[in-house]
Amino acid sequence: MADASRVVLGLGGCVDYELKLTAEVLEHLVAAYGIRAVELTSPATVAGERDLVVSILGYVARGGGGEHFVAAAPALETFAGRFPHRTTLGGTSVRAGIMMSRLGVPSTLHLVSVNDTVRRLLPPDGEYICSGAEDTFHPHLIVQYDRGLRIRTGDLDITAPHPNRLIYVNDPANGAMVLTGDLGDRLSKADVFLISGFNAMRSPGQLDQRMAELRSHLRQLPPRAVTYFEDAAYHEPAFSRRVRDALLDRIDLYGLNEDEMQAYLGHPVDLLSALEVADALTALQVLIPAPTLVLHTKYWAAALGEGAGRYADALDTGTVMAATRYCHGDDFSDEDVRRIRARPRRPESVTFAAALHRRMGDTIRCIPGFTLDVDDPTTVGLGDTFVGGFLAEIARKEQL
Repeated sequence: MADASRVVLGLGGCVDYELKLTAEVLEHLVAAYGIRAVELTSPATVAGERDLVVSILGYVARGGGGEHFVAAAPALETFAGRFPHRTTLGGTSVRAGIMMSRLGVPSTLHLVSVNDTVRRLLPPDGEYICSGAEDTFHPHLIVQYDRGLRIRTGDLDITAPHPNRLIYVNDPANGAMVLTGDLGDRLSKADVFLISGFNAMRSPGQLDQRMAELRSHLRQLPPRAVTYFEDAAYHEPAFSRRVRDALLDRIDLYGLNEDEMQAYLGHPVDLLSALEVADALTALQVLIPAPTLVLHTKYWAAALGEGAGRYADALDTGTVMAATRYCHGDDFSDEDVRRIRARPRRPESVTFAAALHRRMGDTIRCIPGFTLDVDDPTTVGLGDTFVGGFLAEIARKEQL
C-alpha cells in the first residue's frame, strides 16, 4: 500500500452544507425582503440573510462563481434550512485528498478543525494532523445553481446563463489558520505538498505570521518535492498579493480557475479565443511569475511555463476526474470514470487547444474538456477534484 506520508495536503478543511437553489424559494425570499433589481450588485458586507440573497441573485444573473465571508454566521444556517441539503467535507485540500484516495493515492491532511462529522467522512486510507485544541463546527454554505434557473418576481426577471457554485463562510478556525508544530517534520518525508486555504484569513498580522511560519516549515521539504499552490477567492482581496509575495519562490505549480484569472486581469476573457487566452496567460505570468501556471476552466485545462509538456498526463487525469464529478457527484464508480474518459472532447475546445499550441509553442500544454450534457450536474468542488486528479498523477510518478 502507498505511504500516506509522501503526500501532504493543507492547510485547512471544513464541513459543507451543499444545496441546490430553486426558483420557488428564492422568489419567496425576494418578495419577503422587498429586493429590487437595482440592488443586484455584490454587497460590501454580507451582514444577514437579506444581503446573502442579494449576493446570490447577482451571481445567478451573471452565471458567476465566488466565495465570501458572511458577518452573521446564523444567516448560513437559516438559509441552508430553507432547502434540502447534504453535509459533506470541503476545503480544497480535503476534497483533493478524497479524490486522490479514490485513485489509490493516500495522503496526510493538515486540518485546523475537526469534529465527529469530519472523522466519519475522511478517507479511511489516509492520516490527518490538526492544529485545533478541541472540536469545532463552523459549516460553510455551498450554493449550486443550474443553467436556466429563472427568478421572476416583482421587477426581477433573471435567468442563469451557466451553472455554477457559490461559497459563503464564517469560520474562525480557517480564519486563523493555525499551523501544527510538526508540519515541517511531516514535510521532510513528502514528495508532494499542496498549499491552500489562506483565502479565509482576515487579520493582516496573523497572515504575515502564518507566512513566516510556513516558510520555516518549508525549509524541511526535500529539494525534489513538488509544491502546488491552489488559488481561491480571498475574503480580503489585498491578502492575495501578500500570500504570493511570501510564497512564490517556494512554489513549483500555481493553480487557479477562470474566475480567479479574470479577477486578476480585471476584464473578461473569451475562453475559446486562442488570441485572448494567449494574451491573458502572458499577462498572468507577469502578475504571478511562478515556474508553471496551471489554469483549469470549464472548457479546458492548461499548464504554462517550465516543462509544461511533462504535466500532460496530470492535466488529463484532473480533467477526467472533474468531468466525472460534474456528471455523477460523489457517487461514481470506476466504470463511470472509464466511460467519461471514452467520451468525445468538446469540438470547440479541441480547436482552441490546437490554436493555442500554435500560438504559444512548447511553453503551453492544453487539454480539451469533454462534451457533457447533464440534466442535474454537480458544480461544487470541481476545481478541488481537478487538483486531486492532477496531484494523484504527479504523486504516482514521484513515487516510482
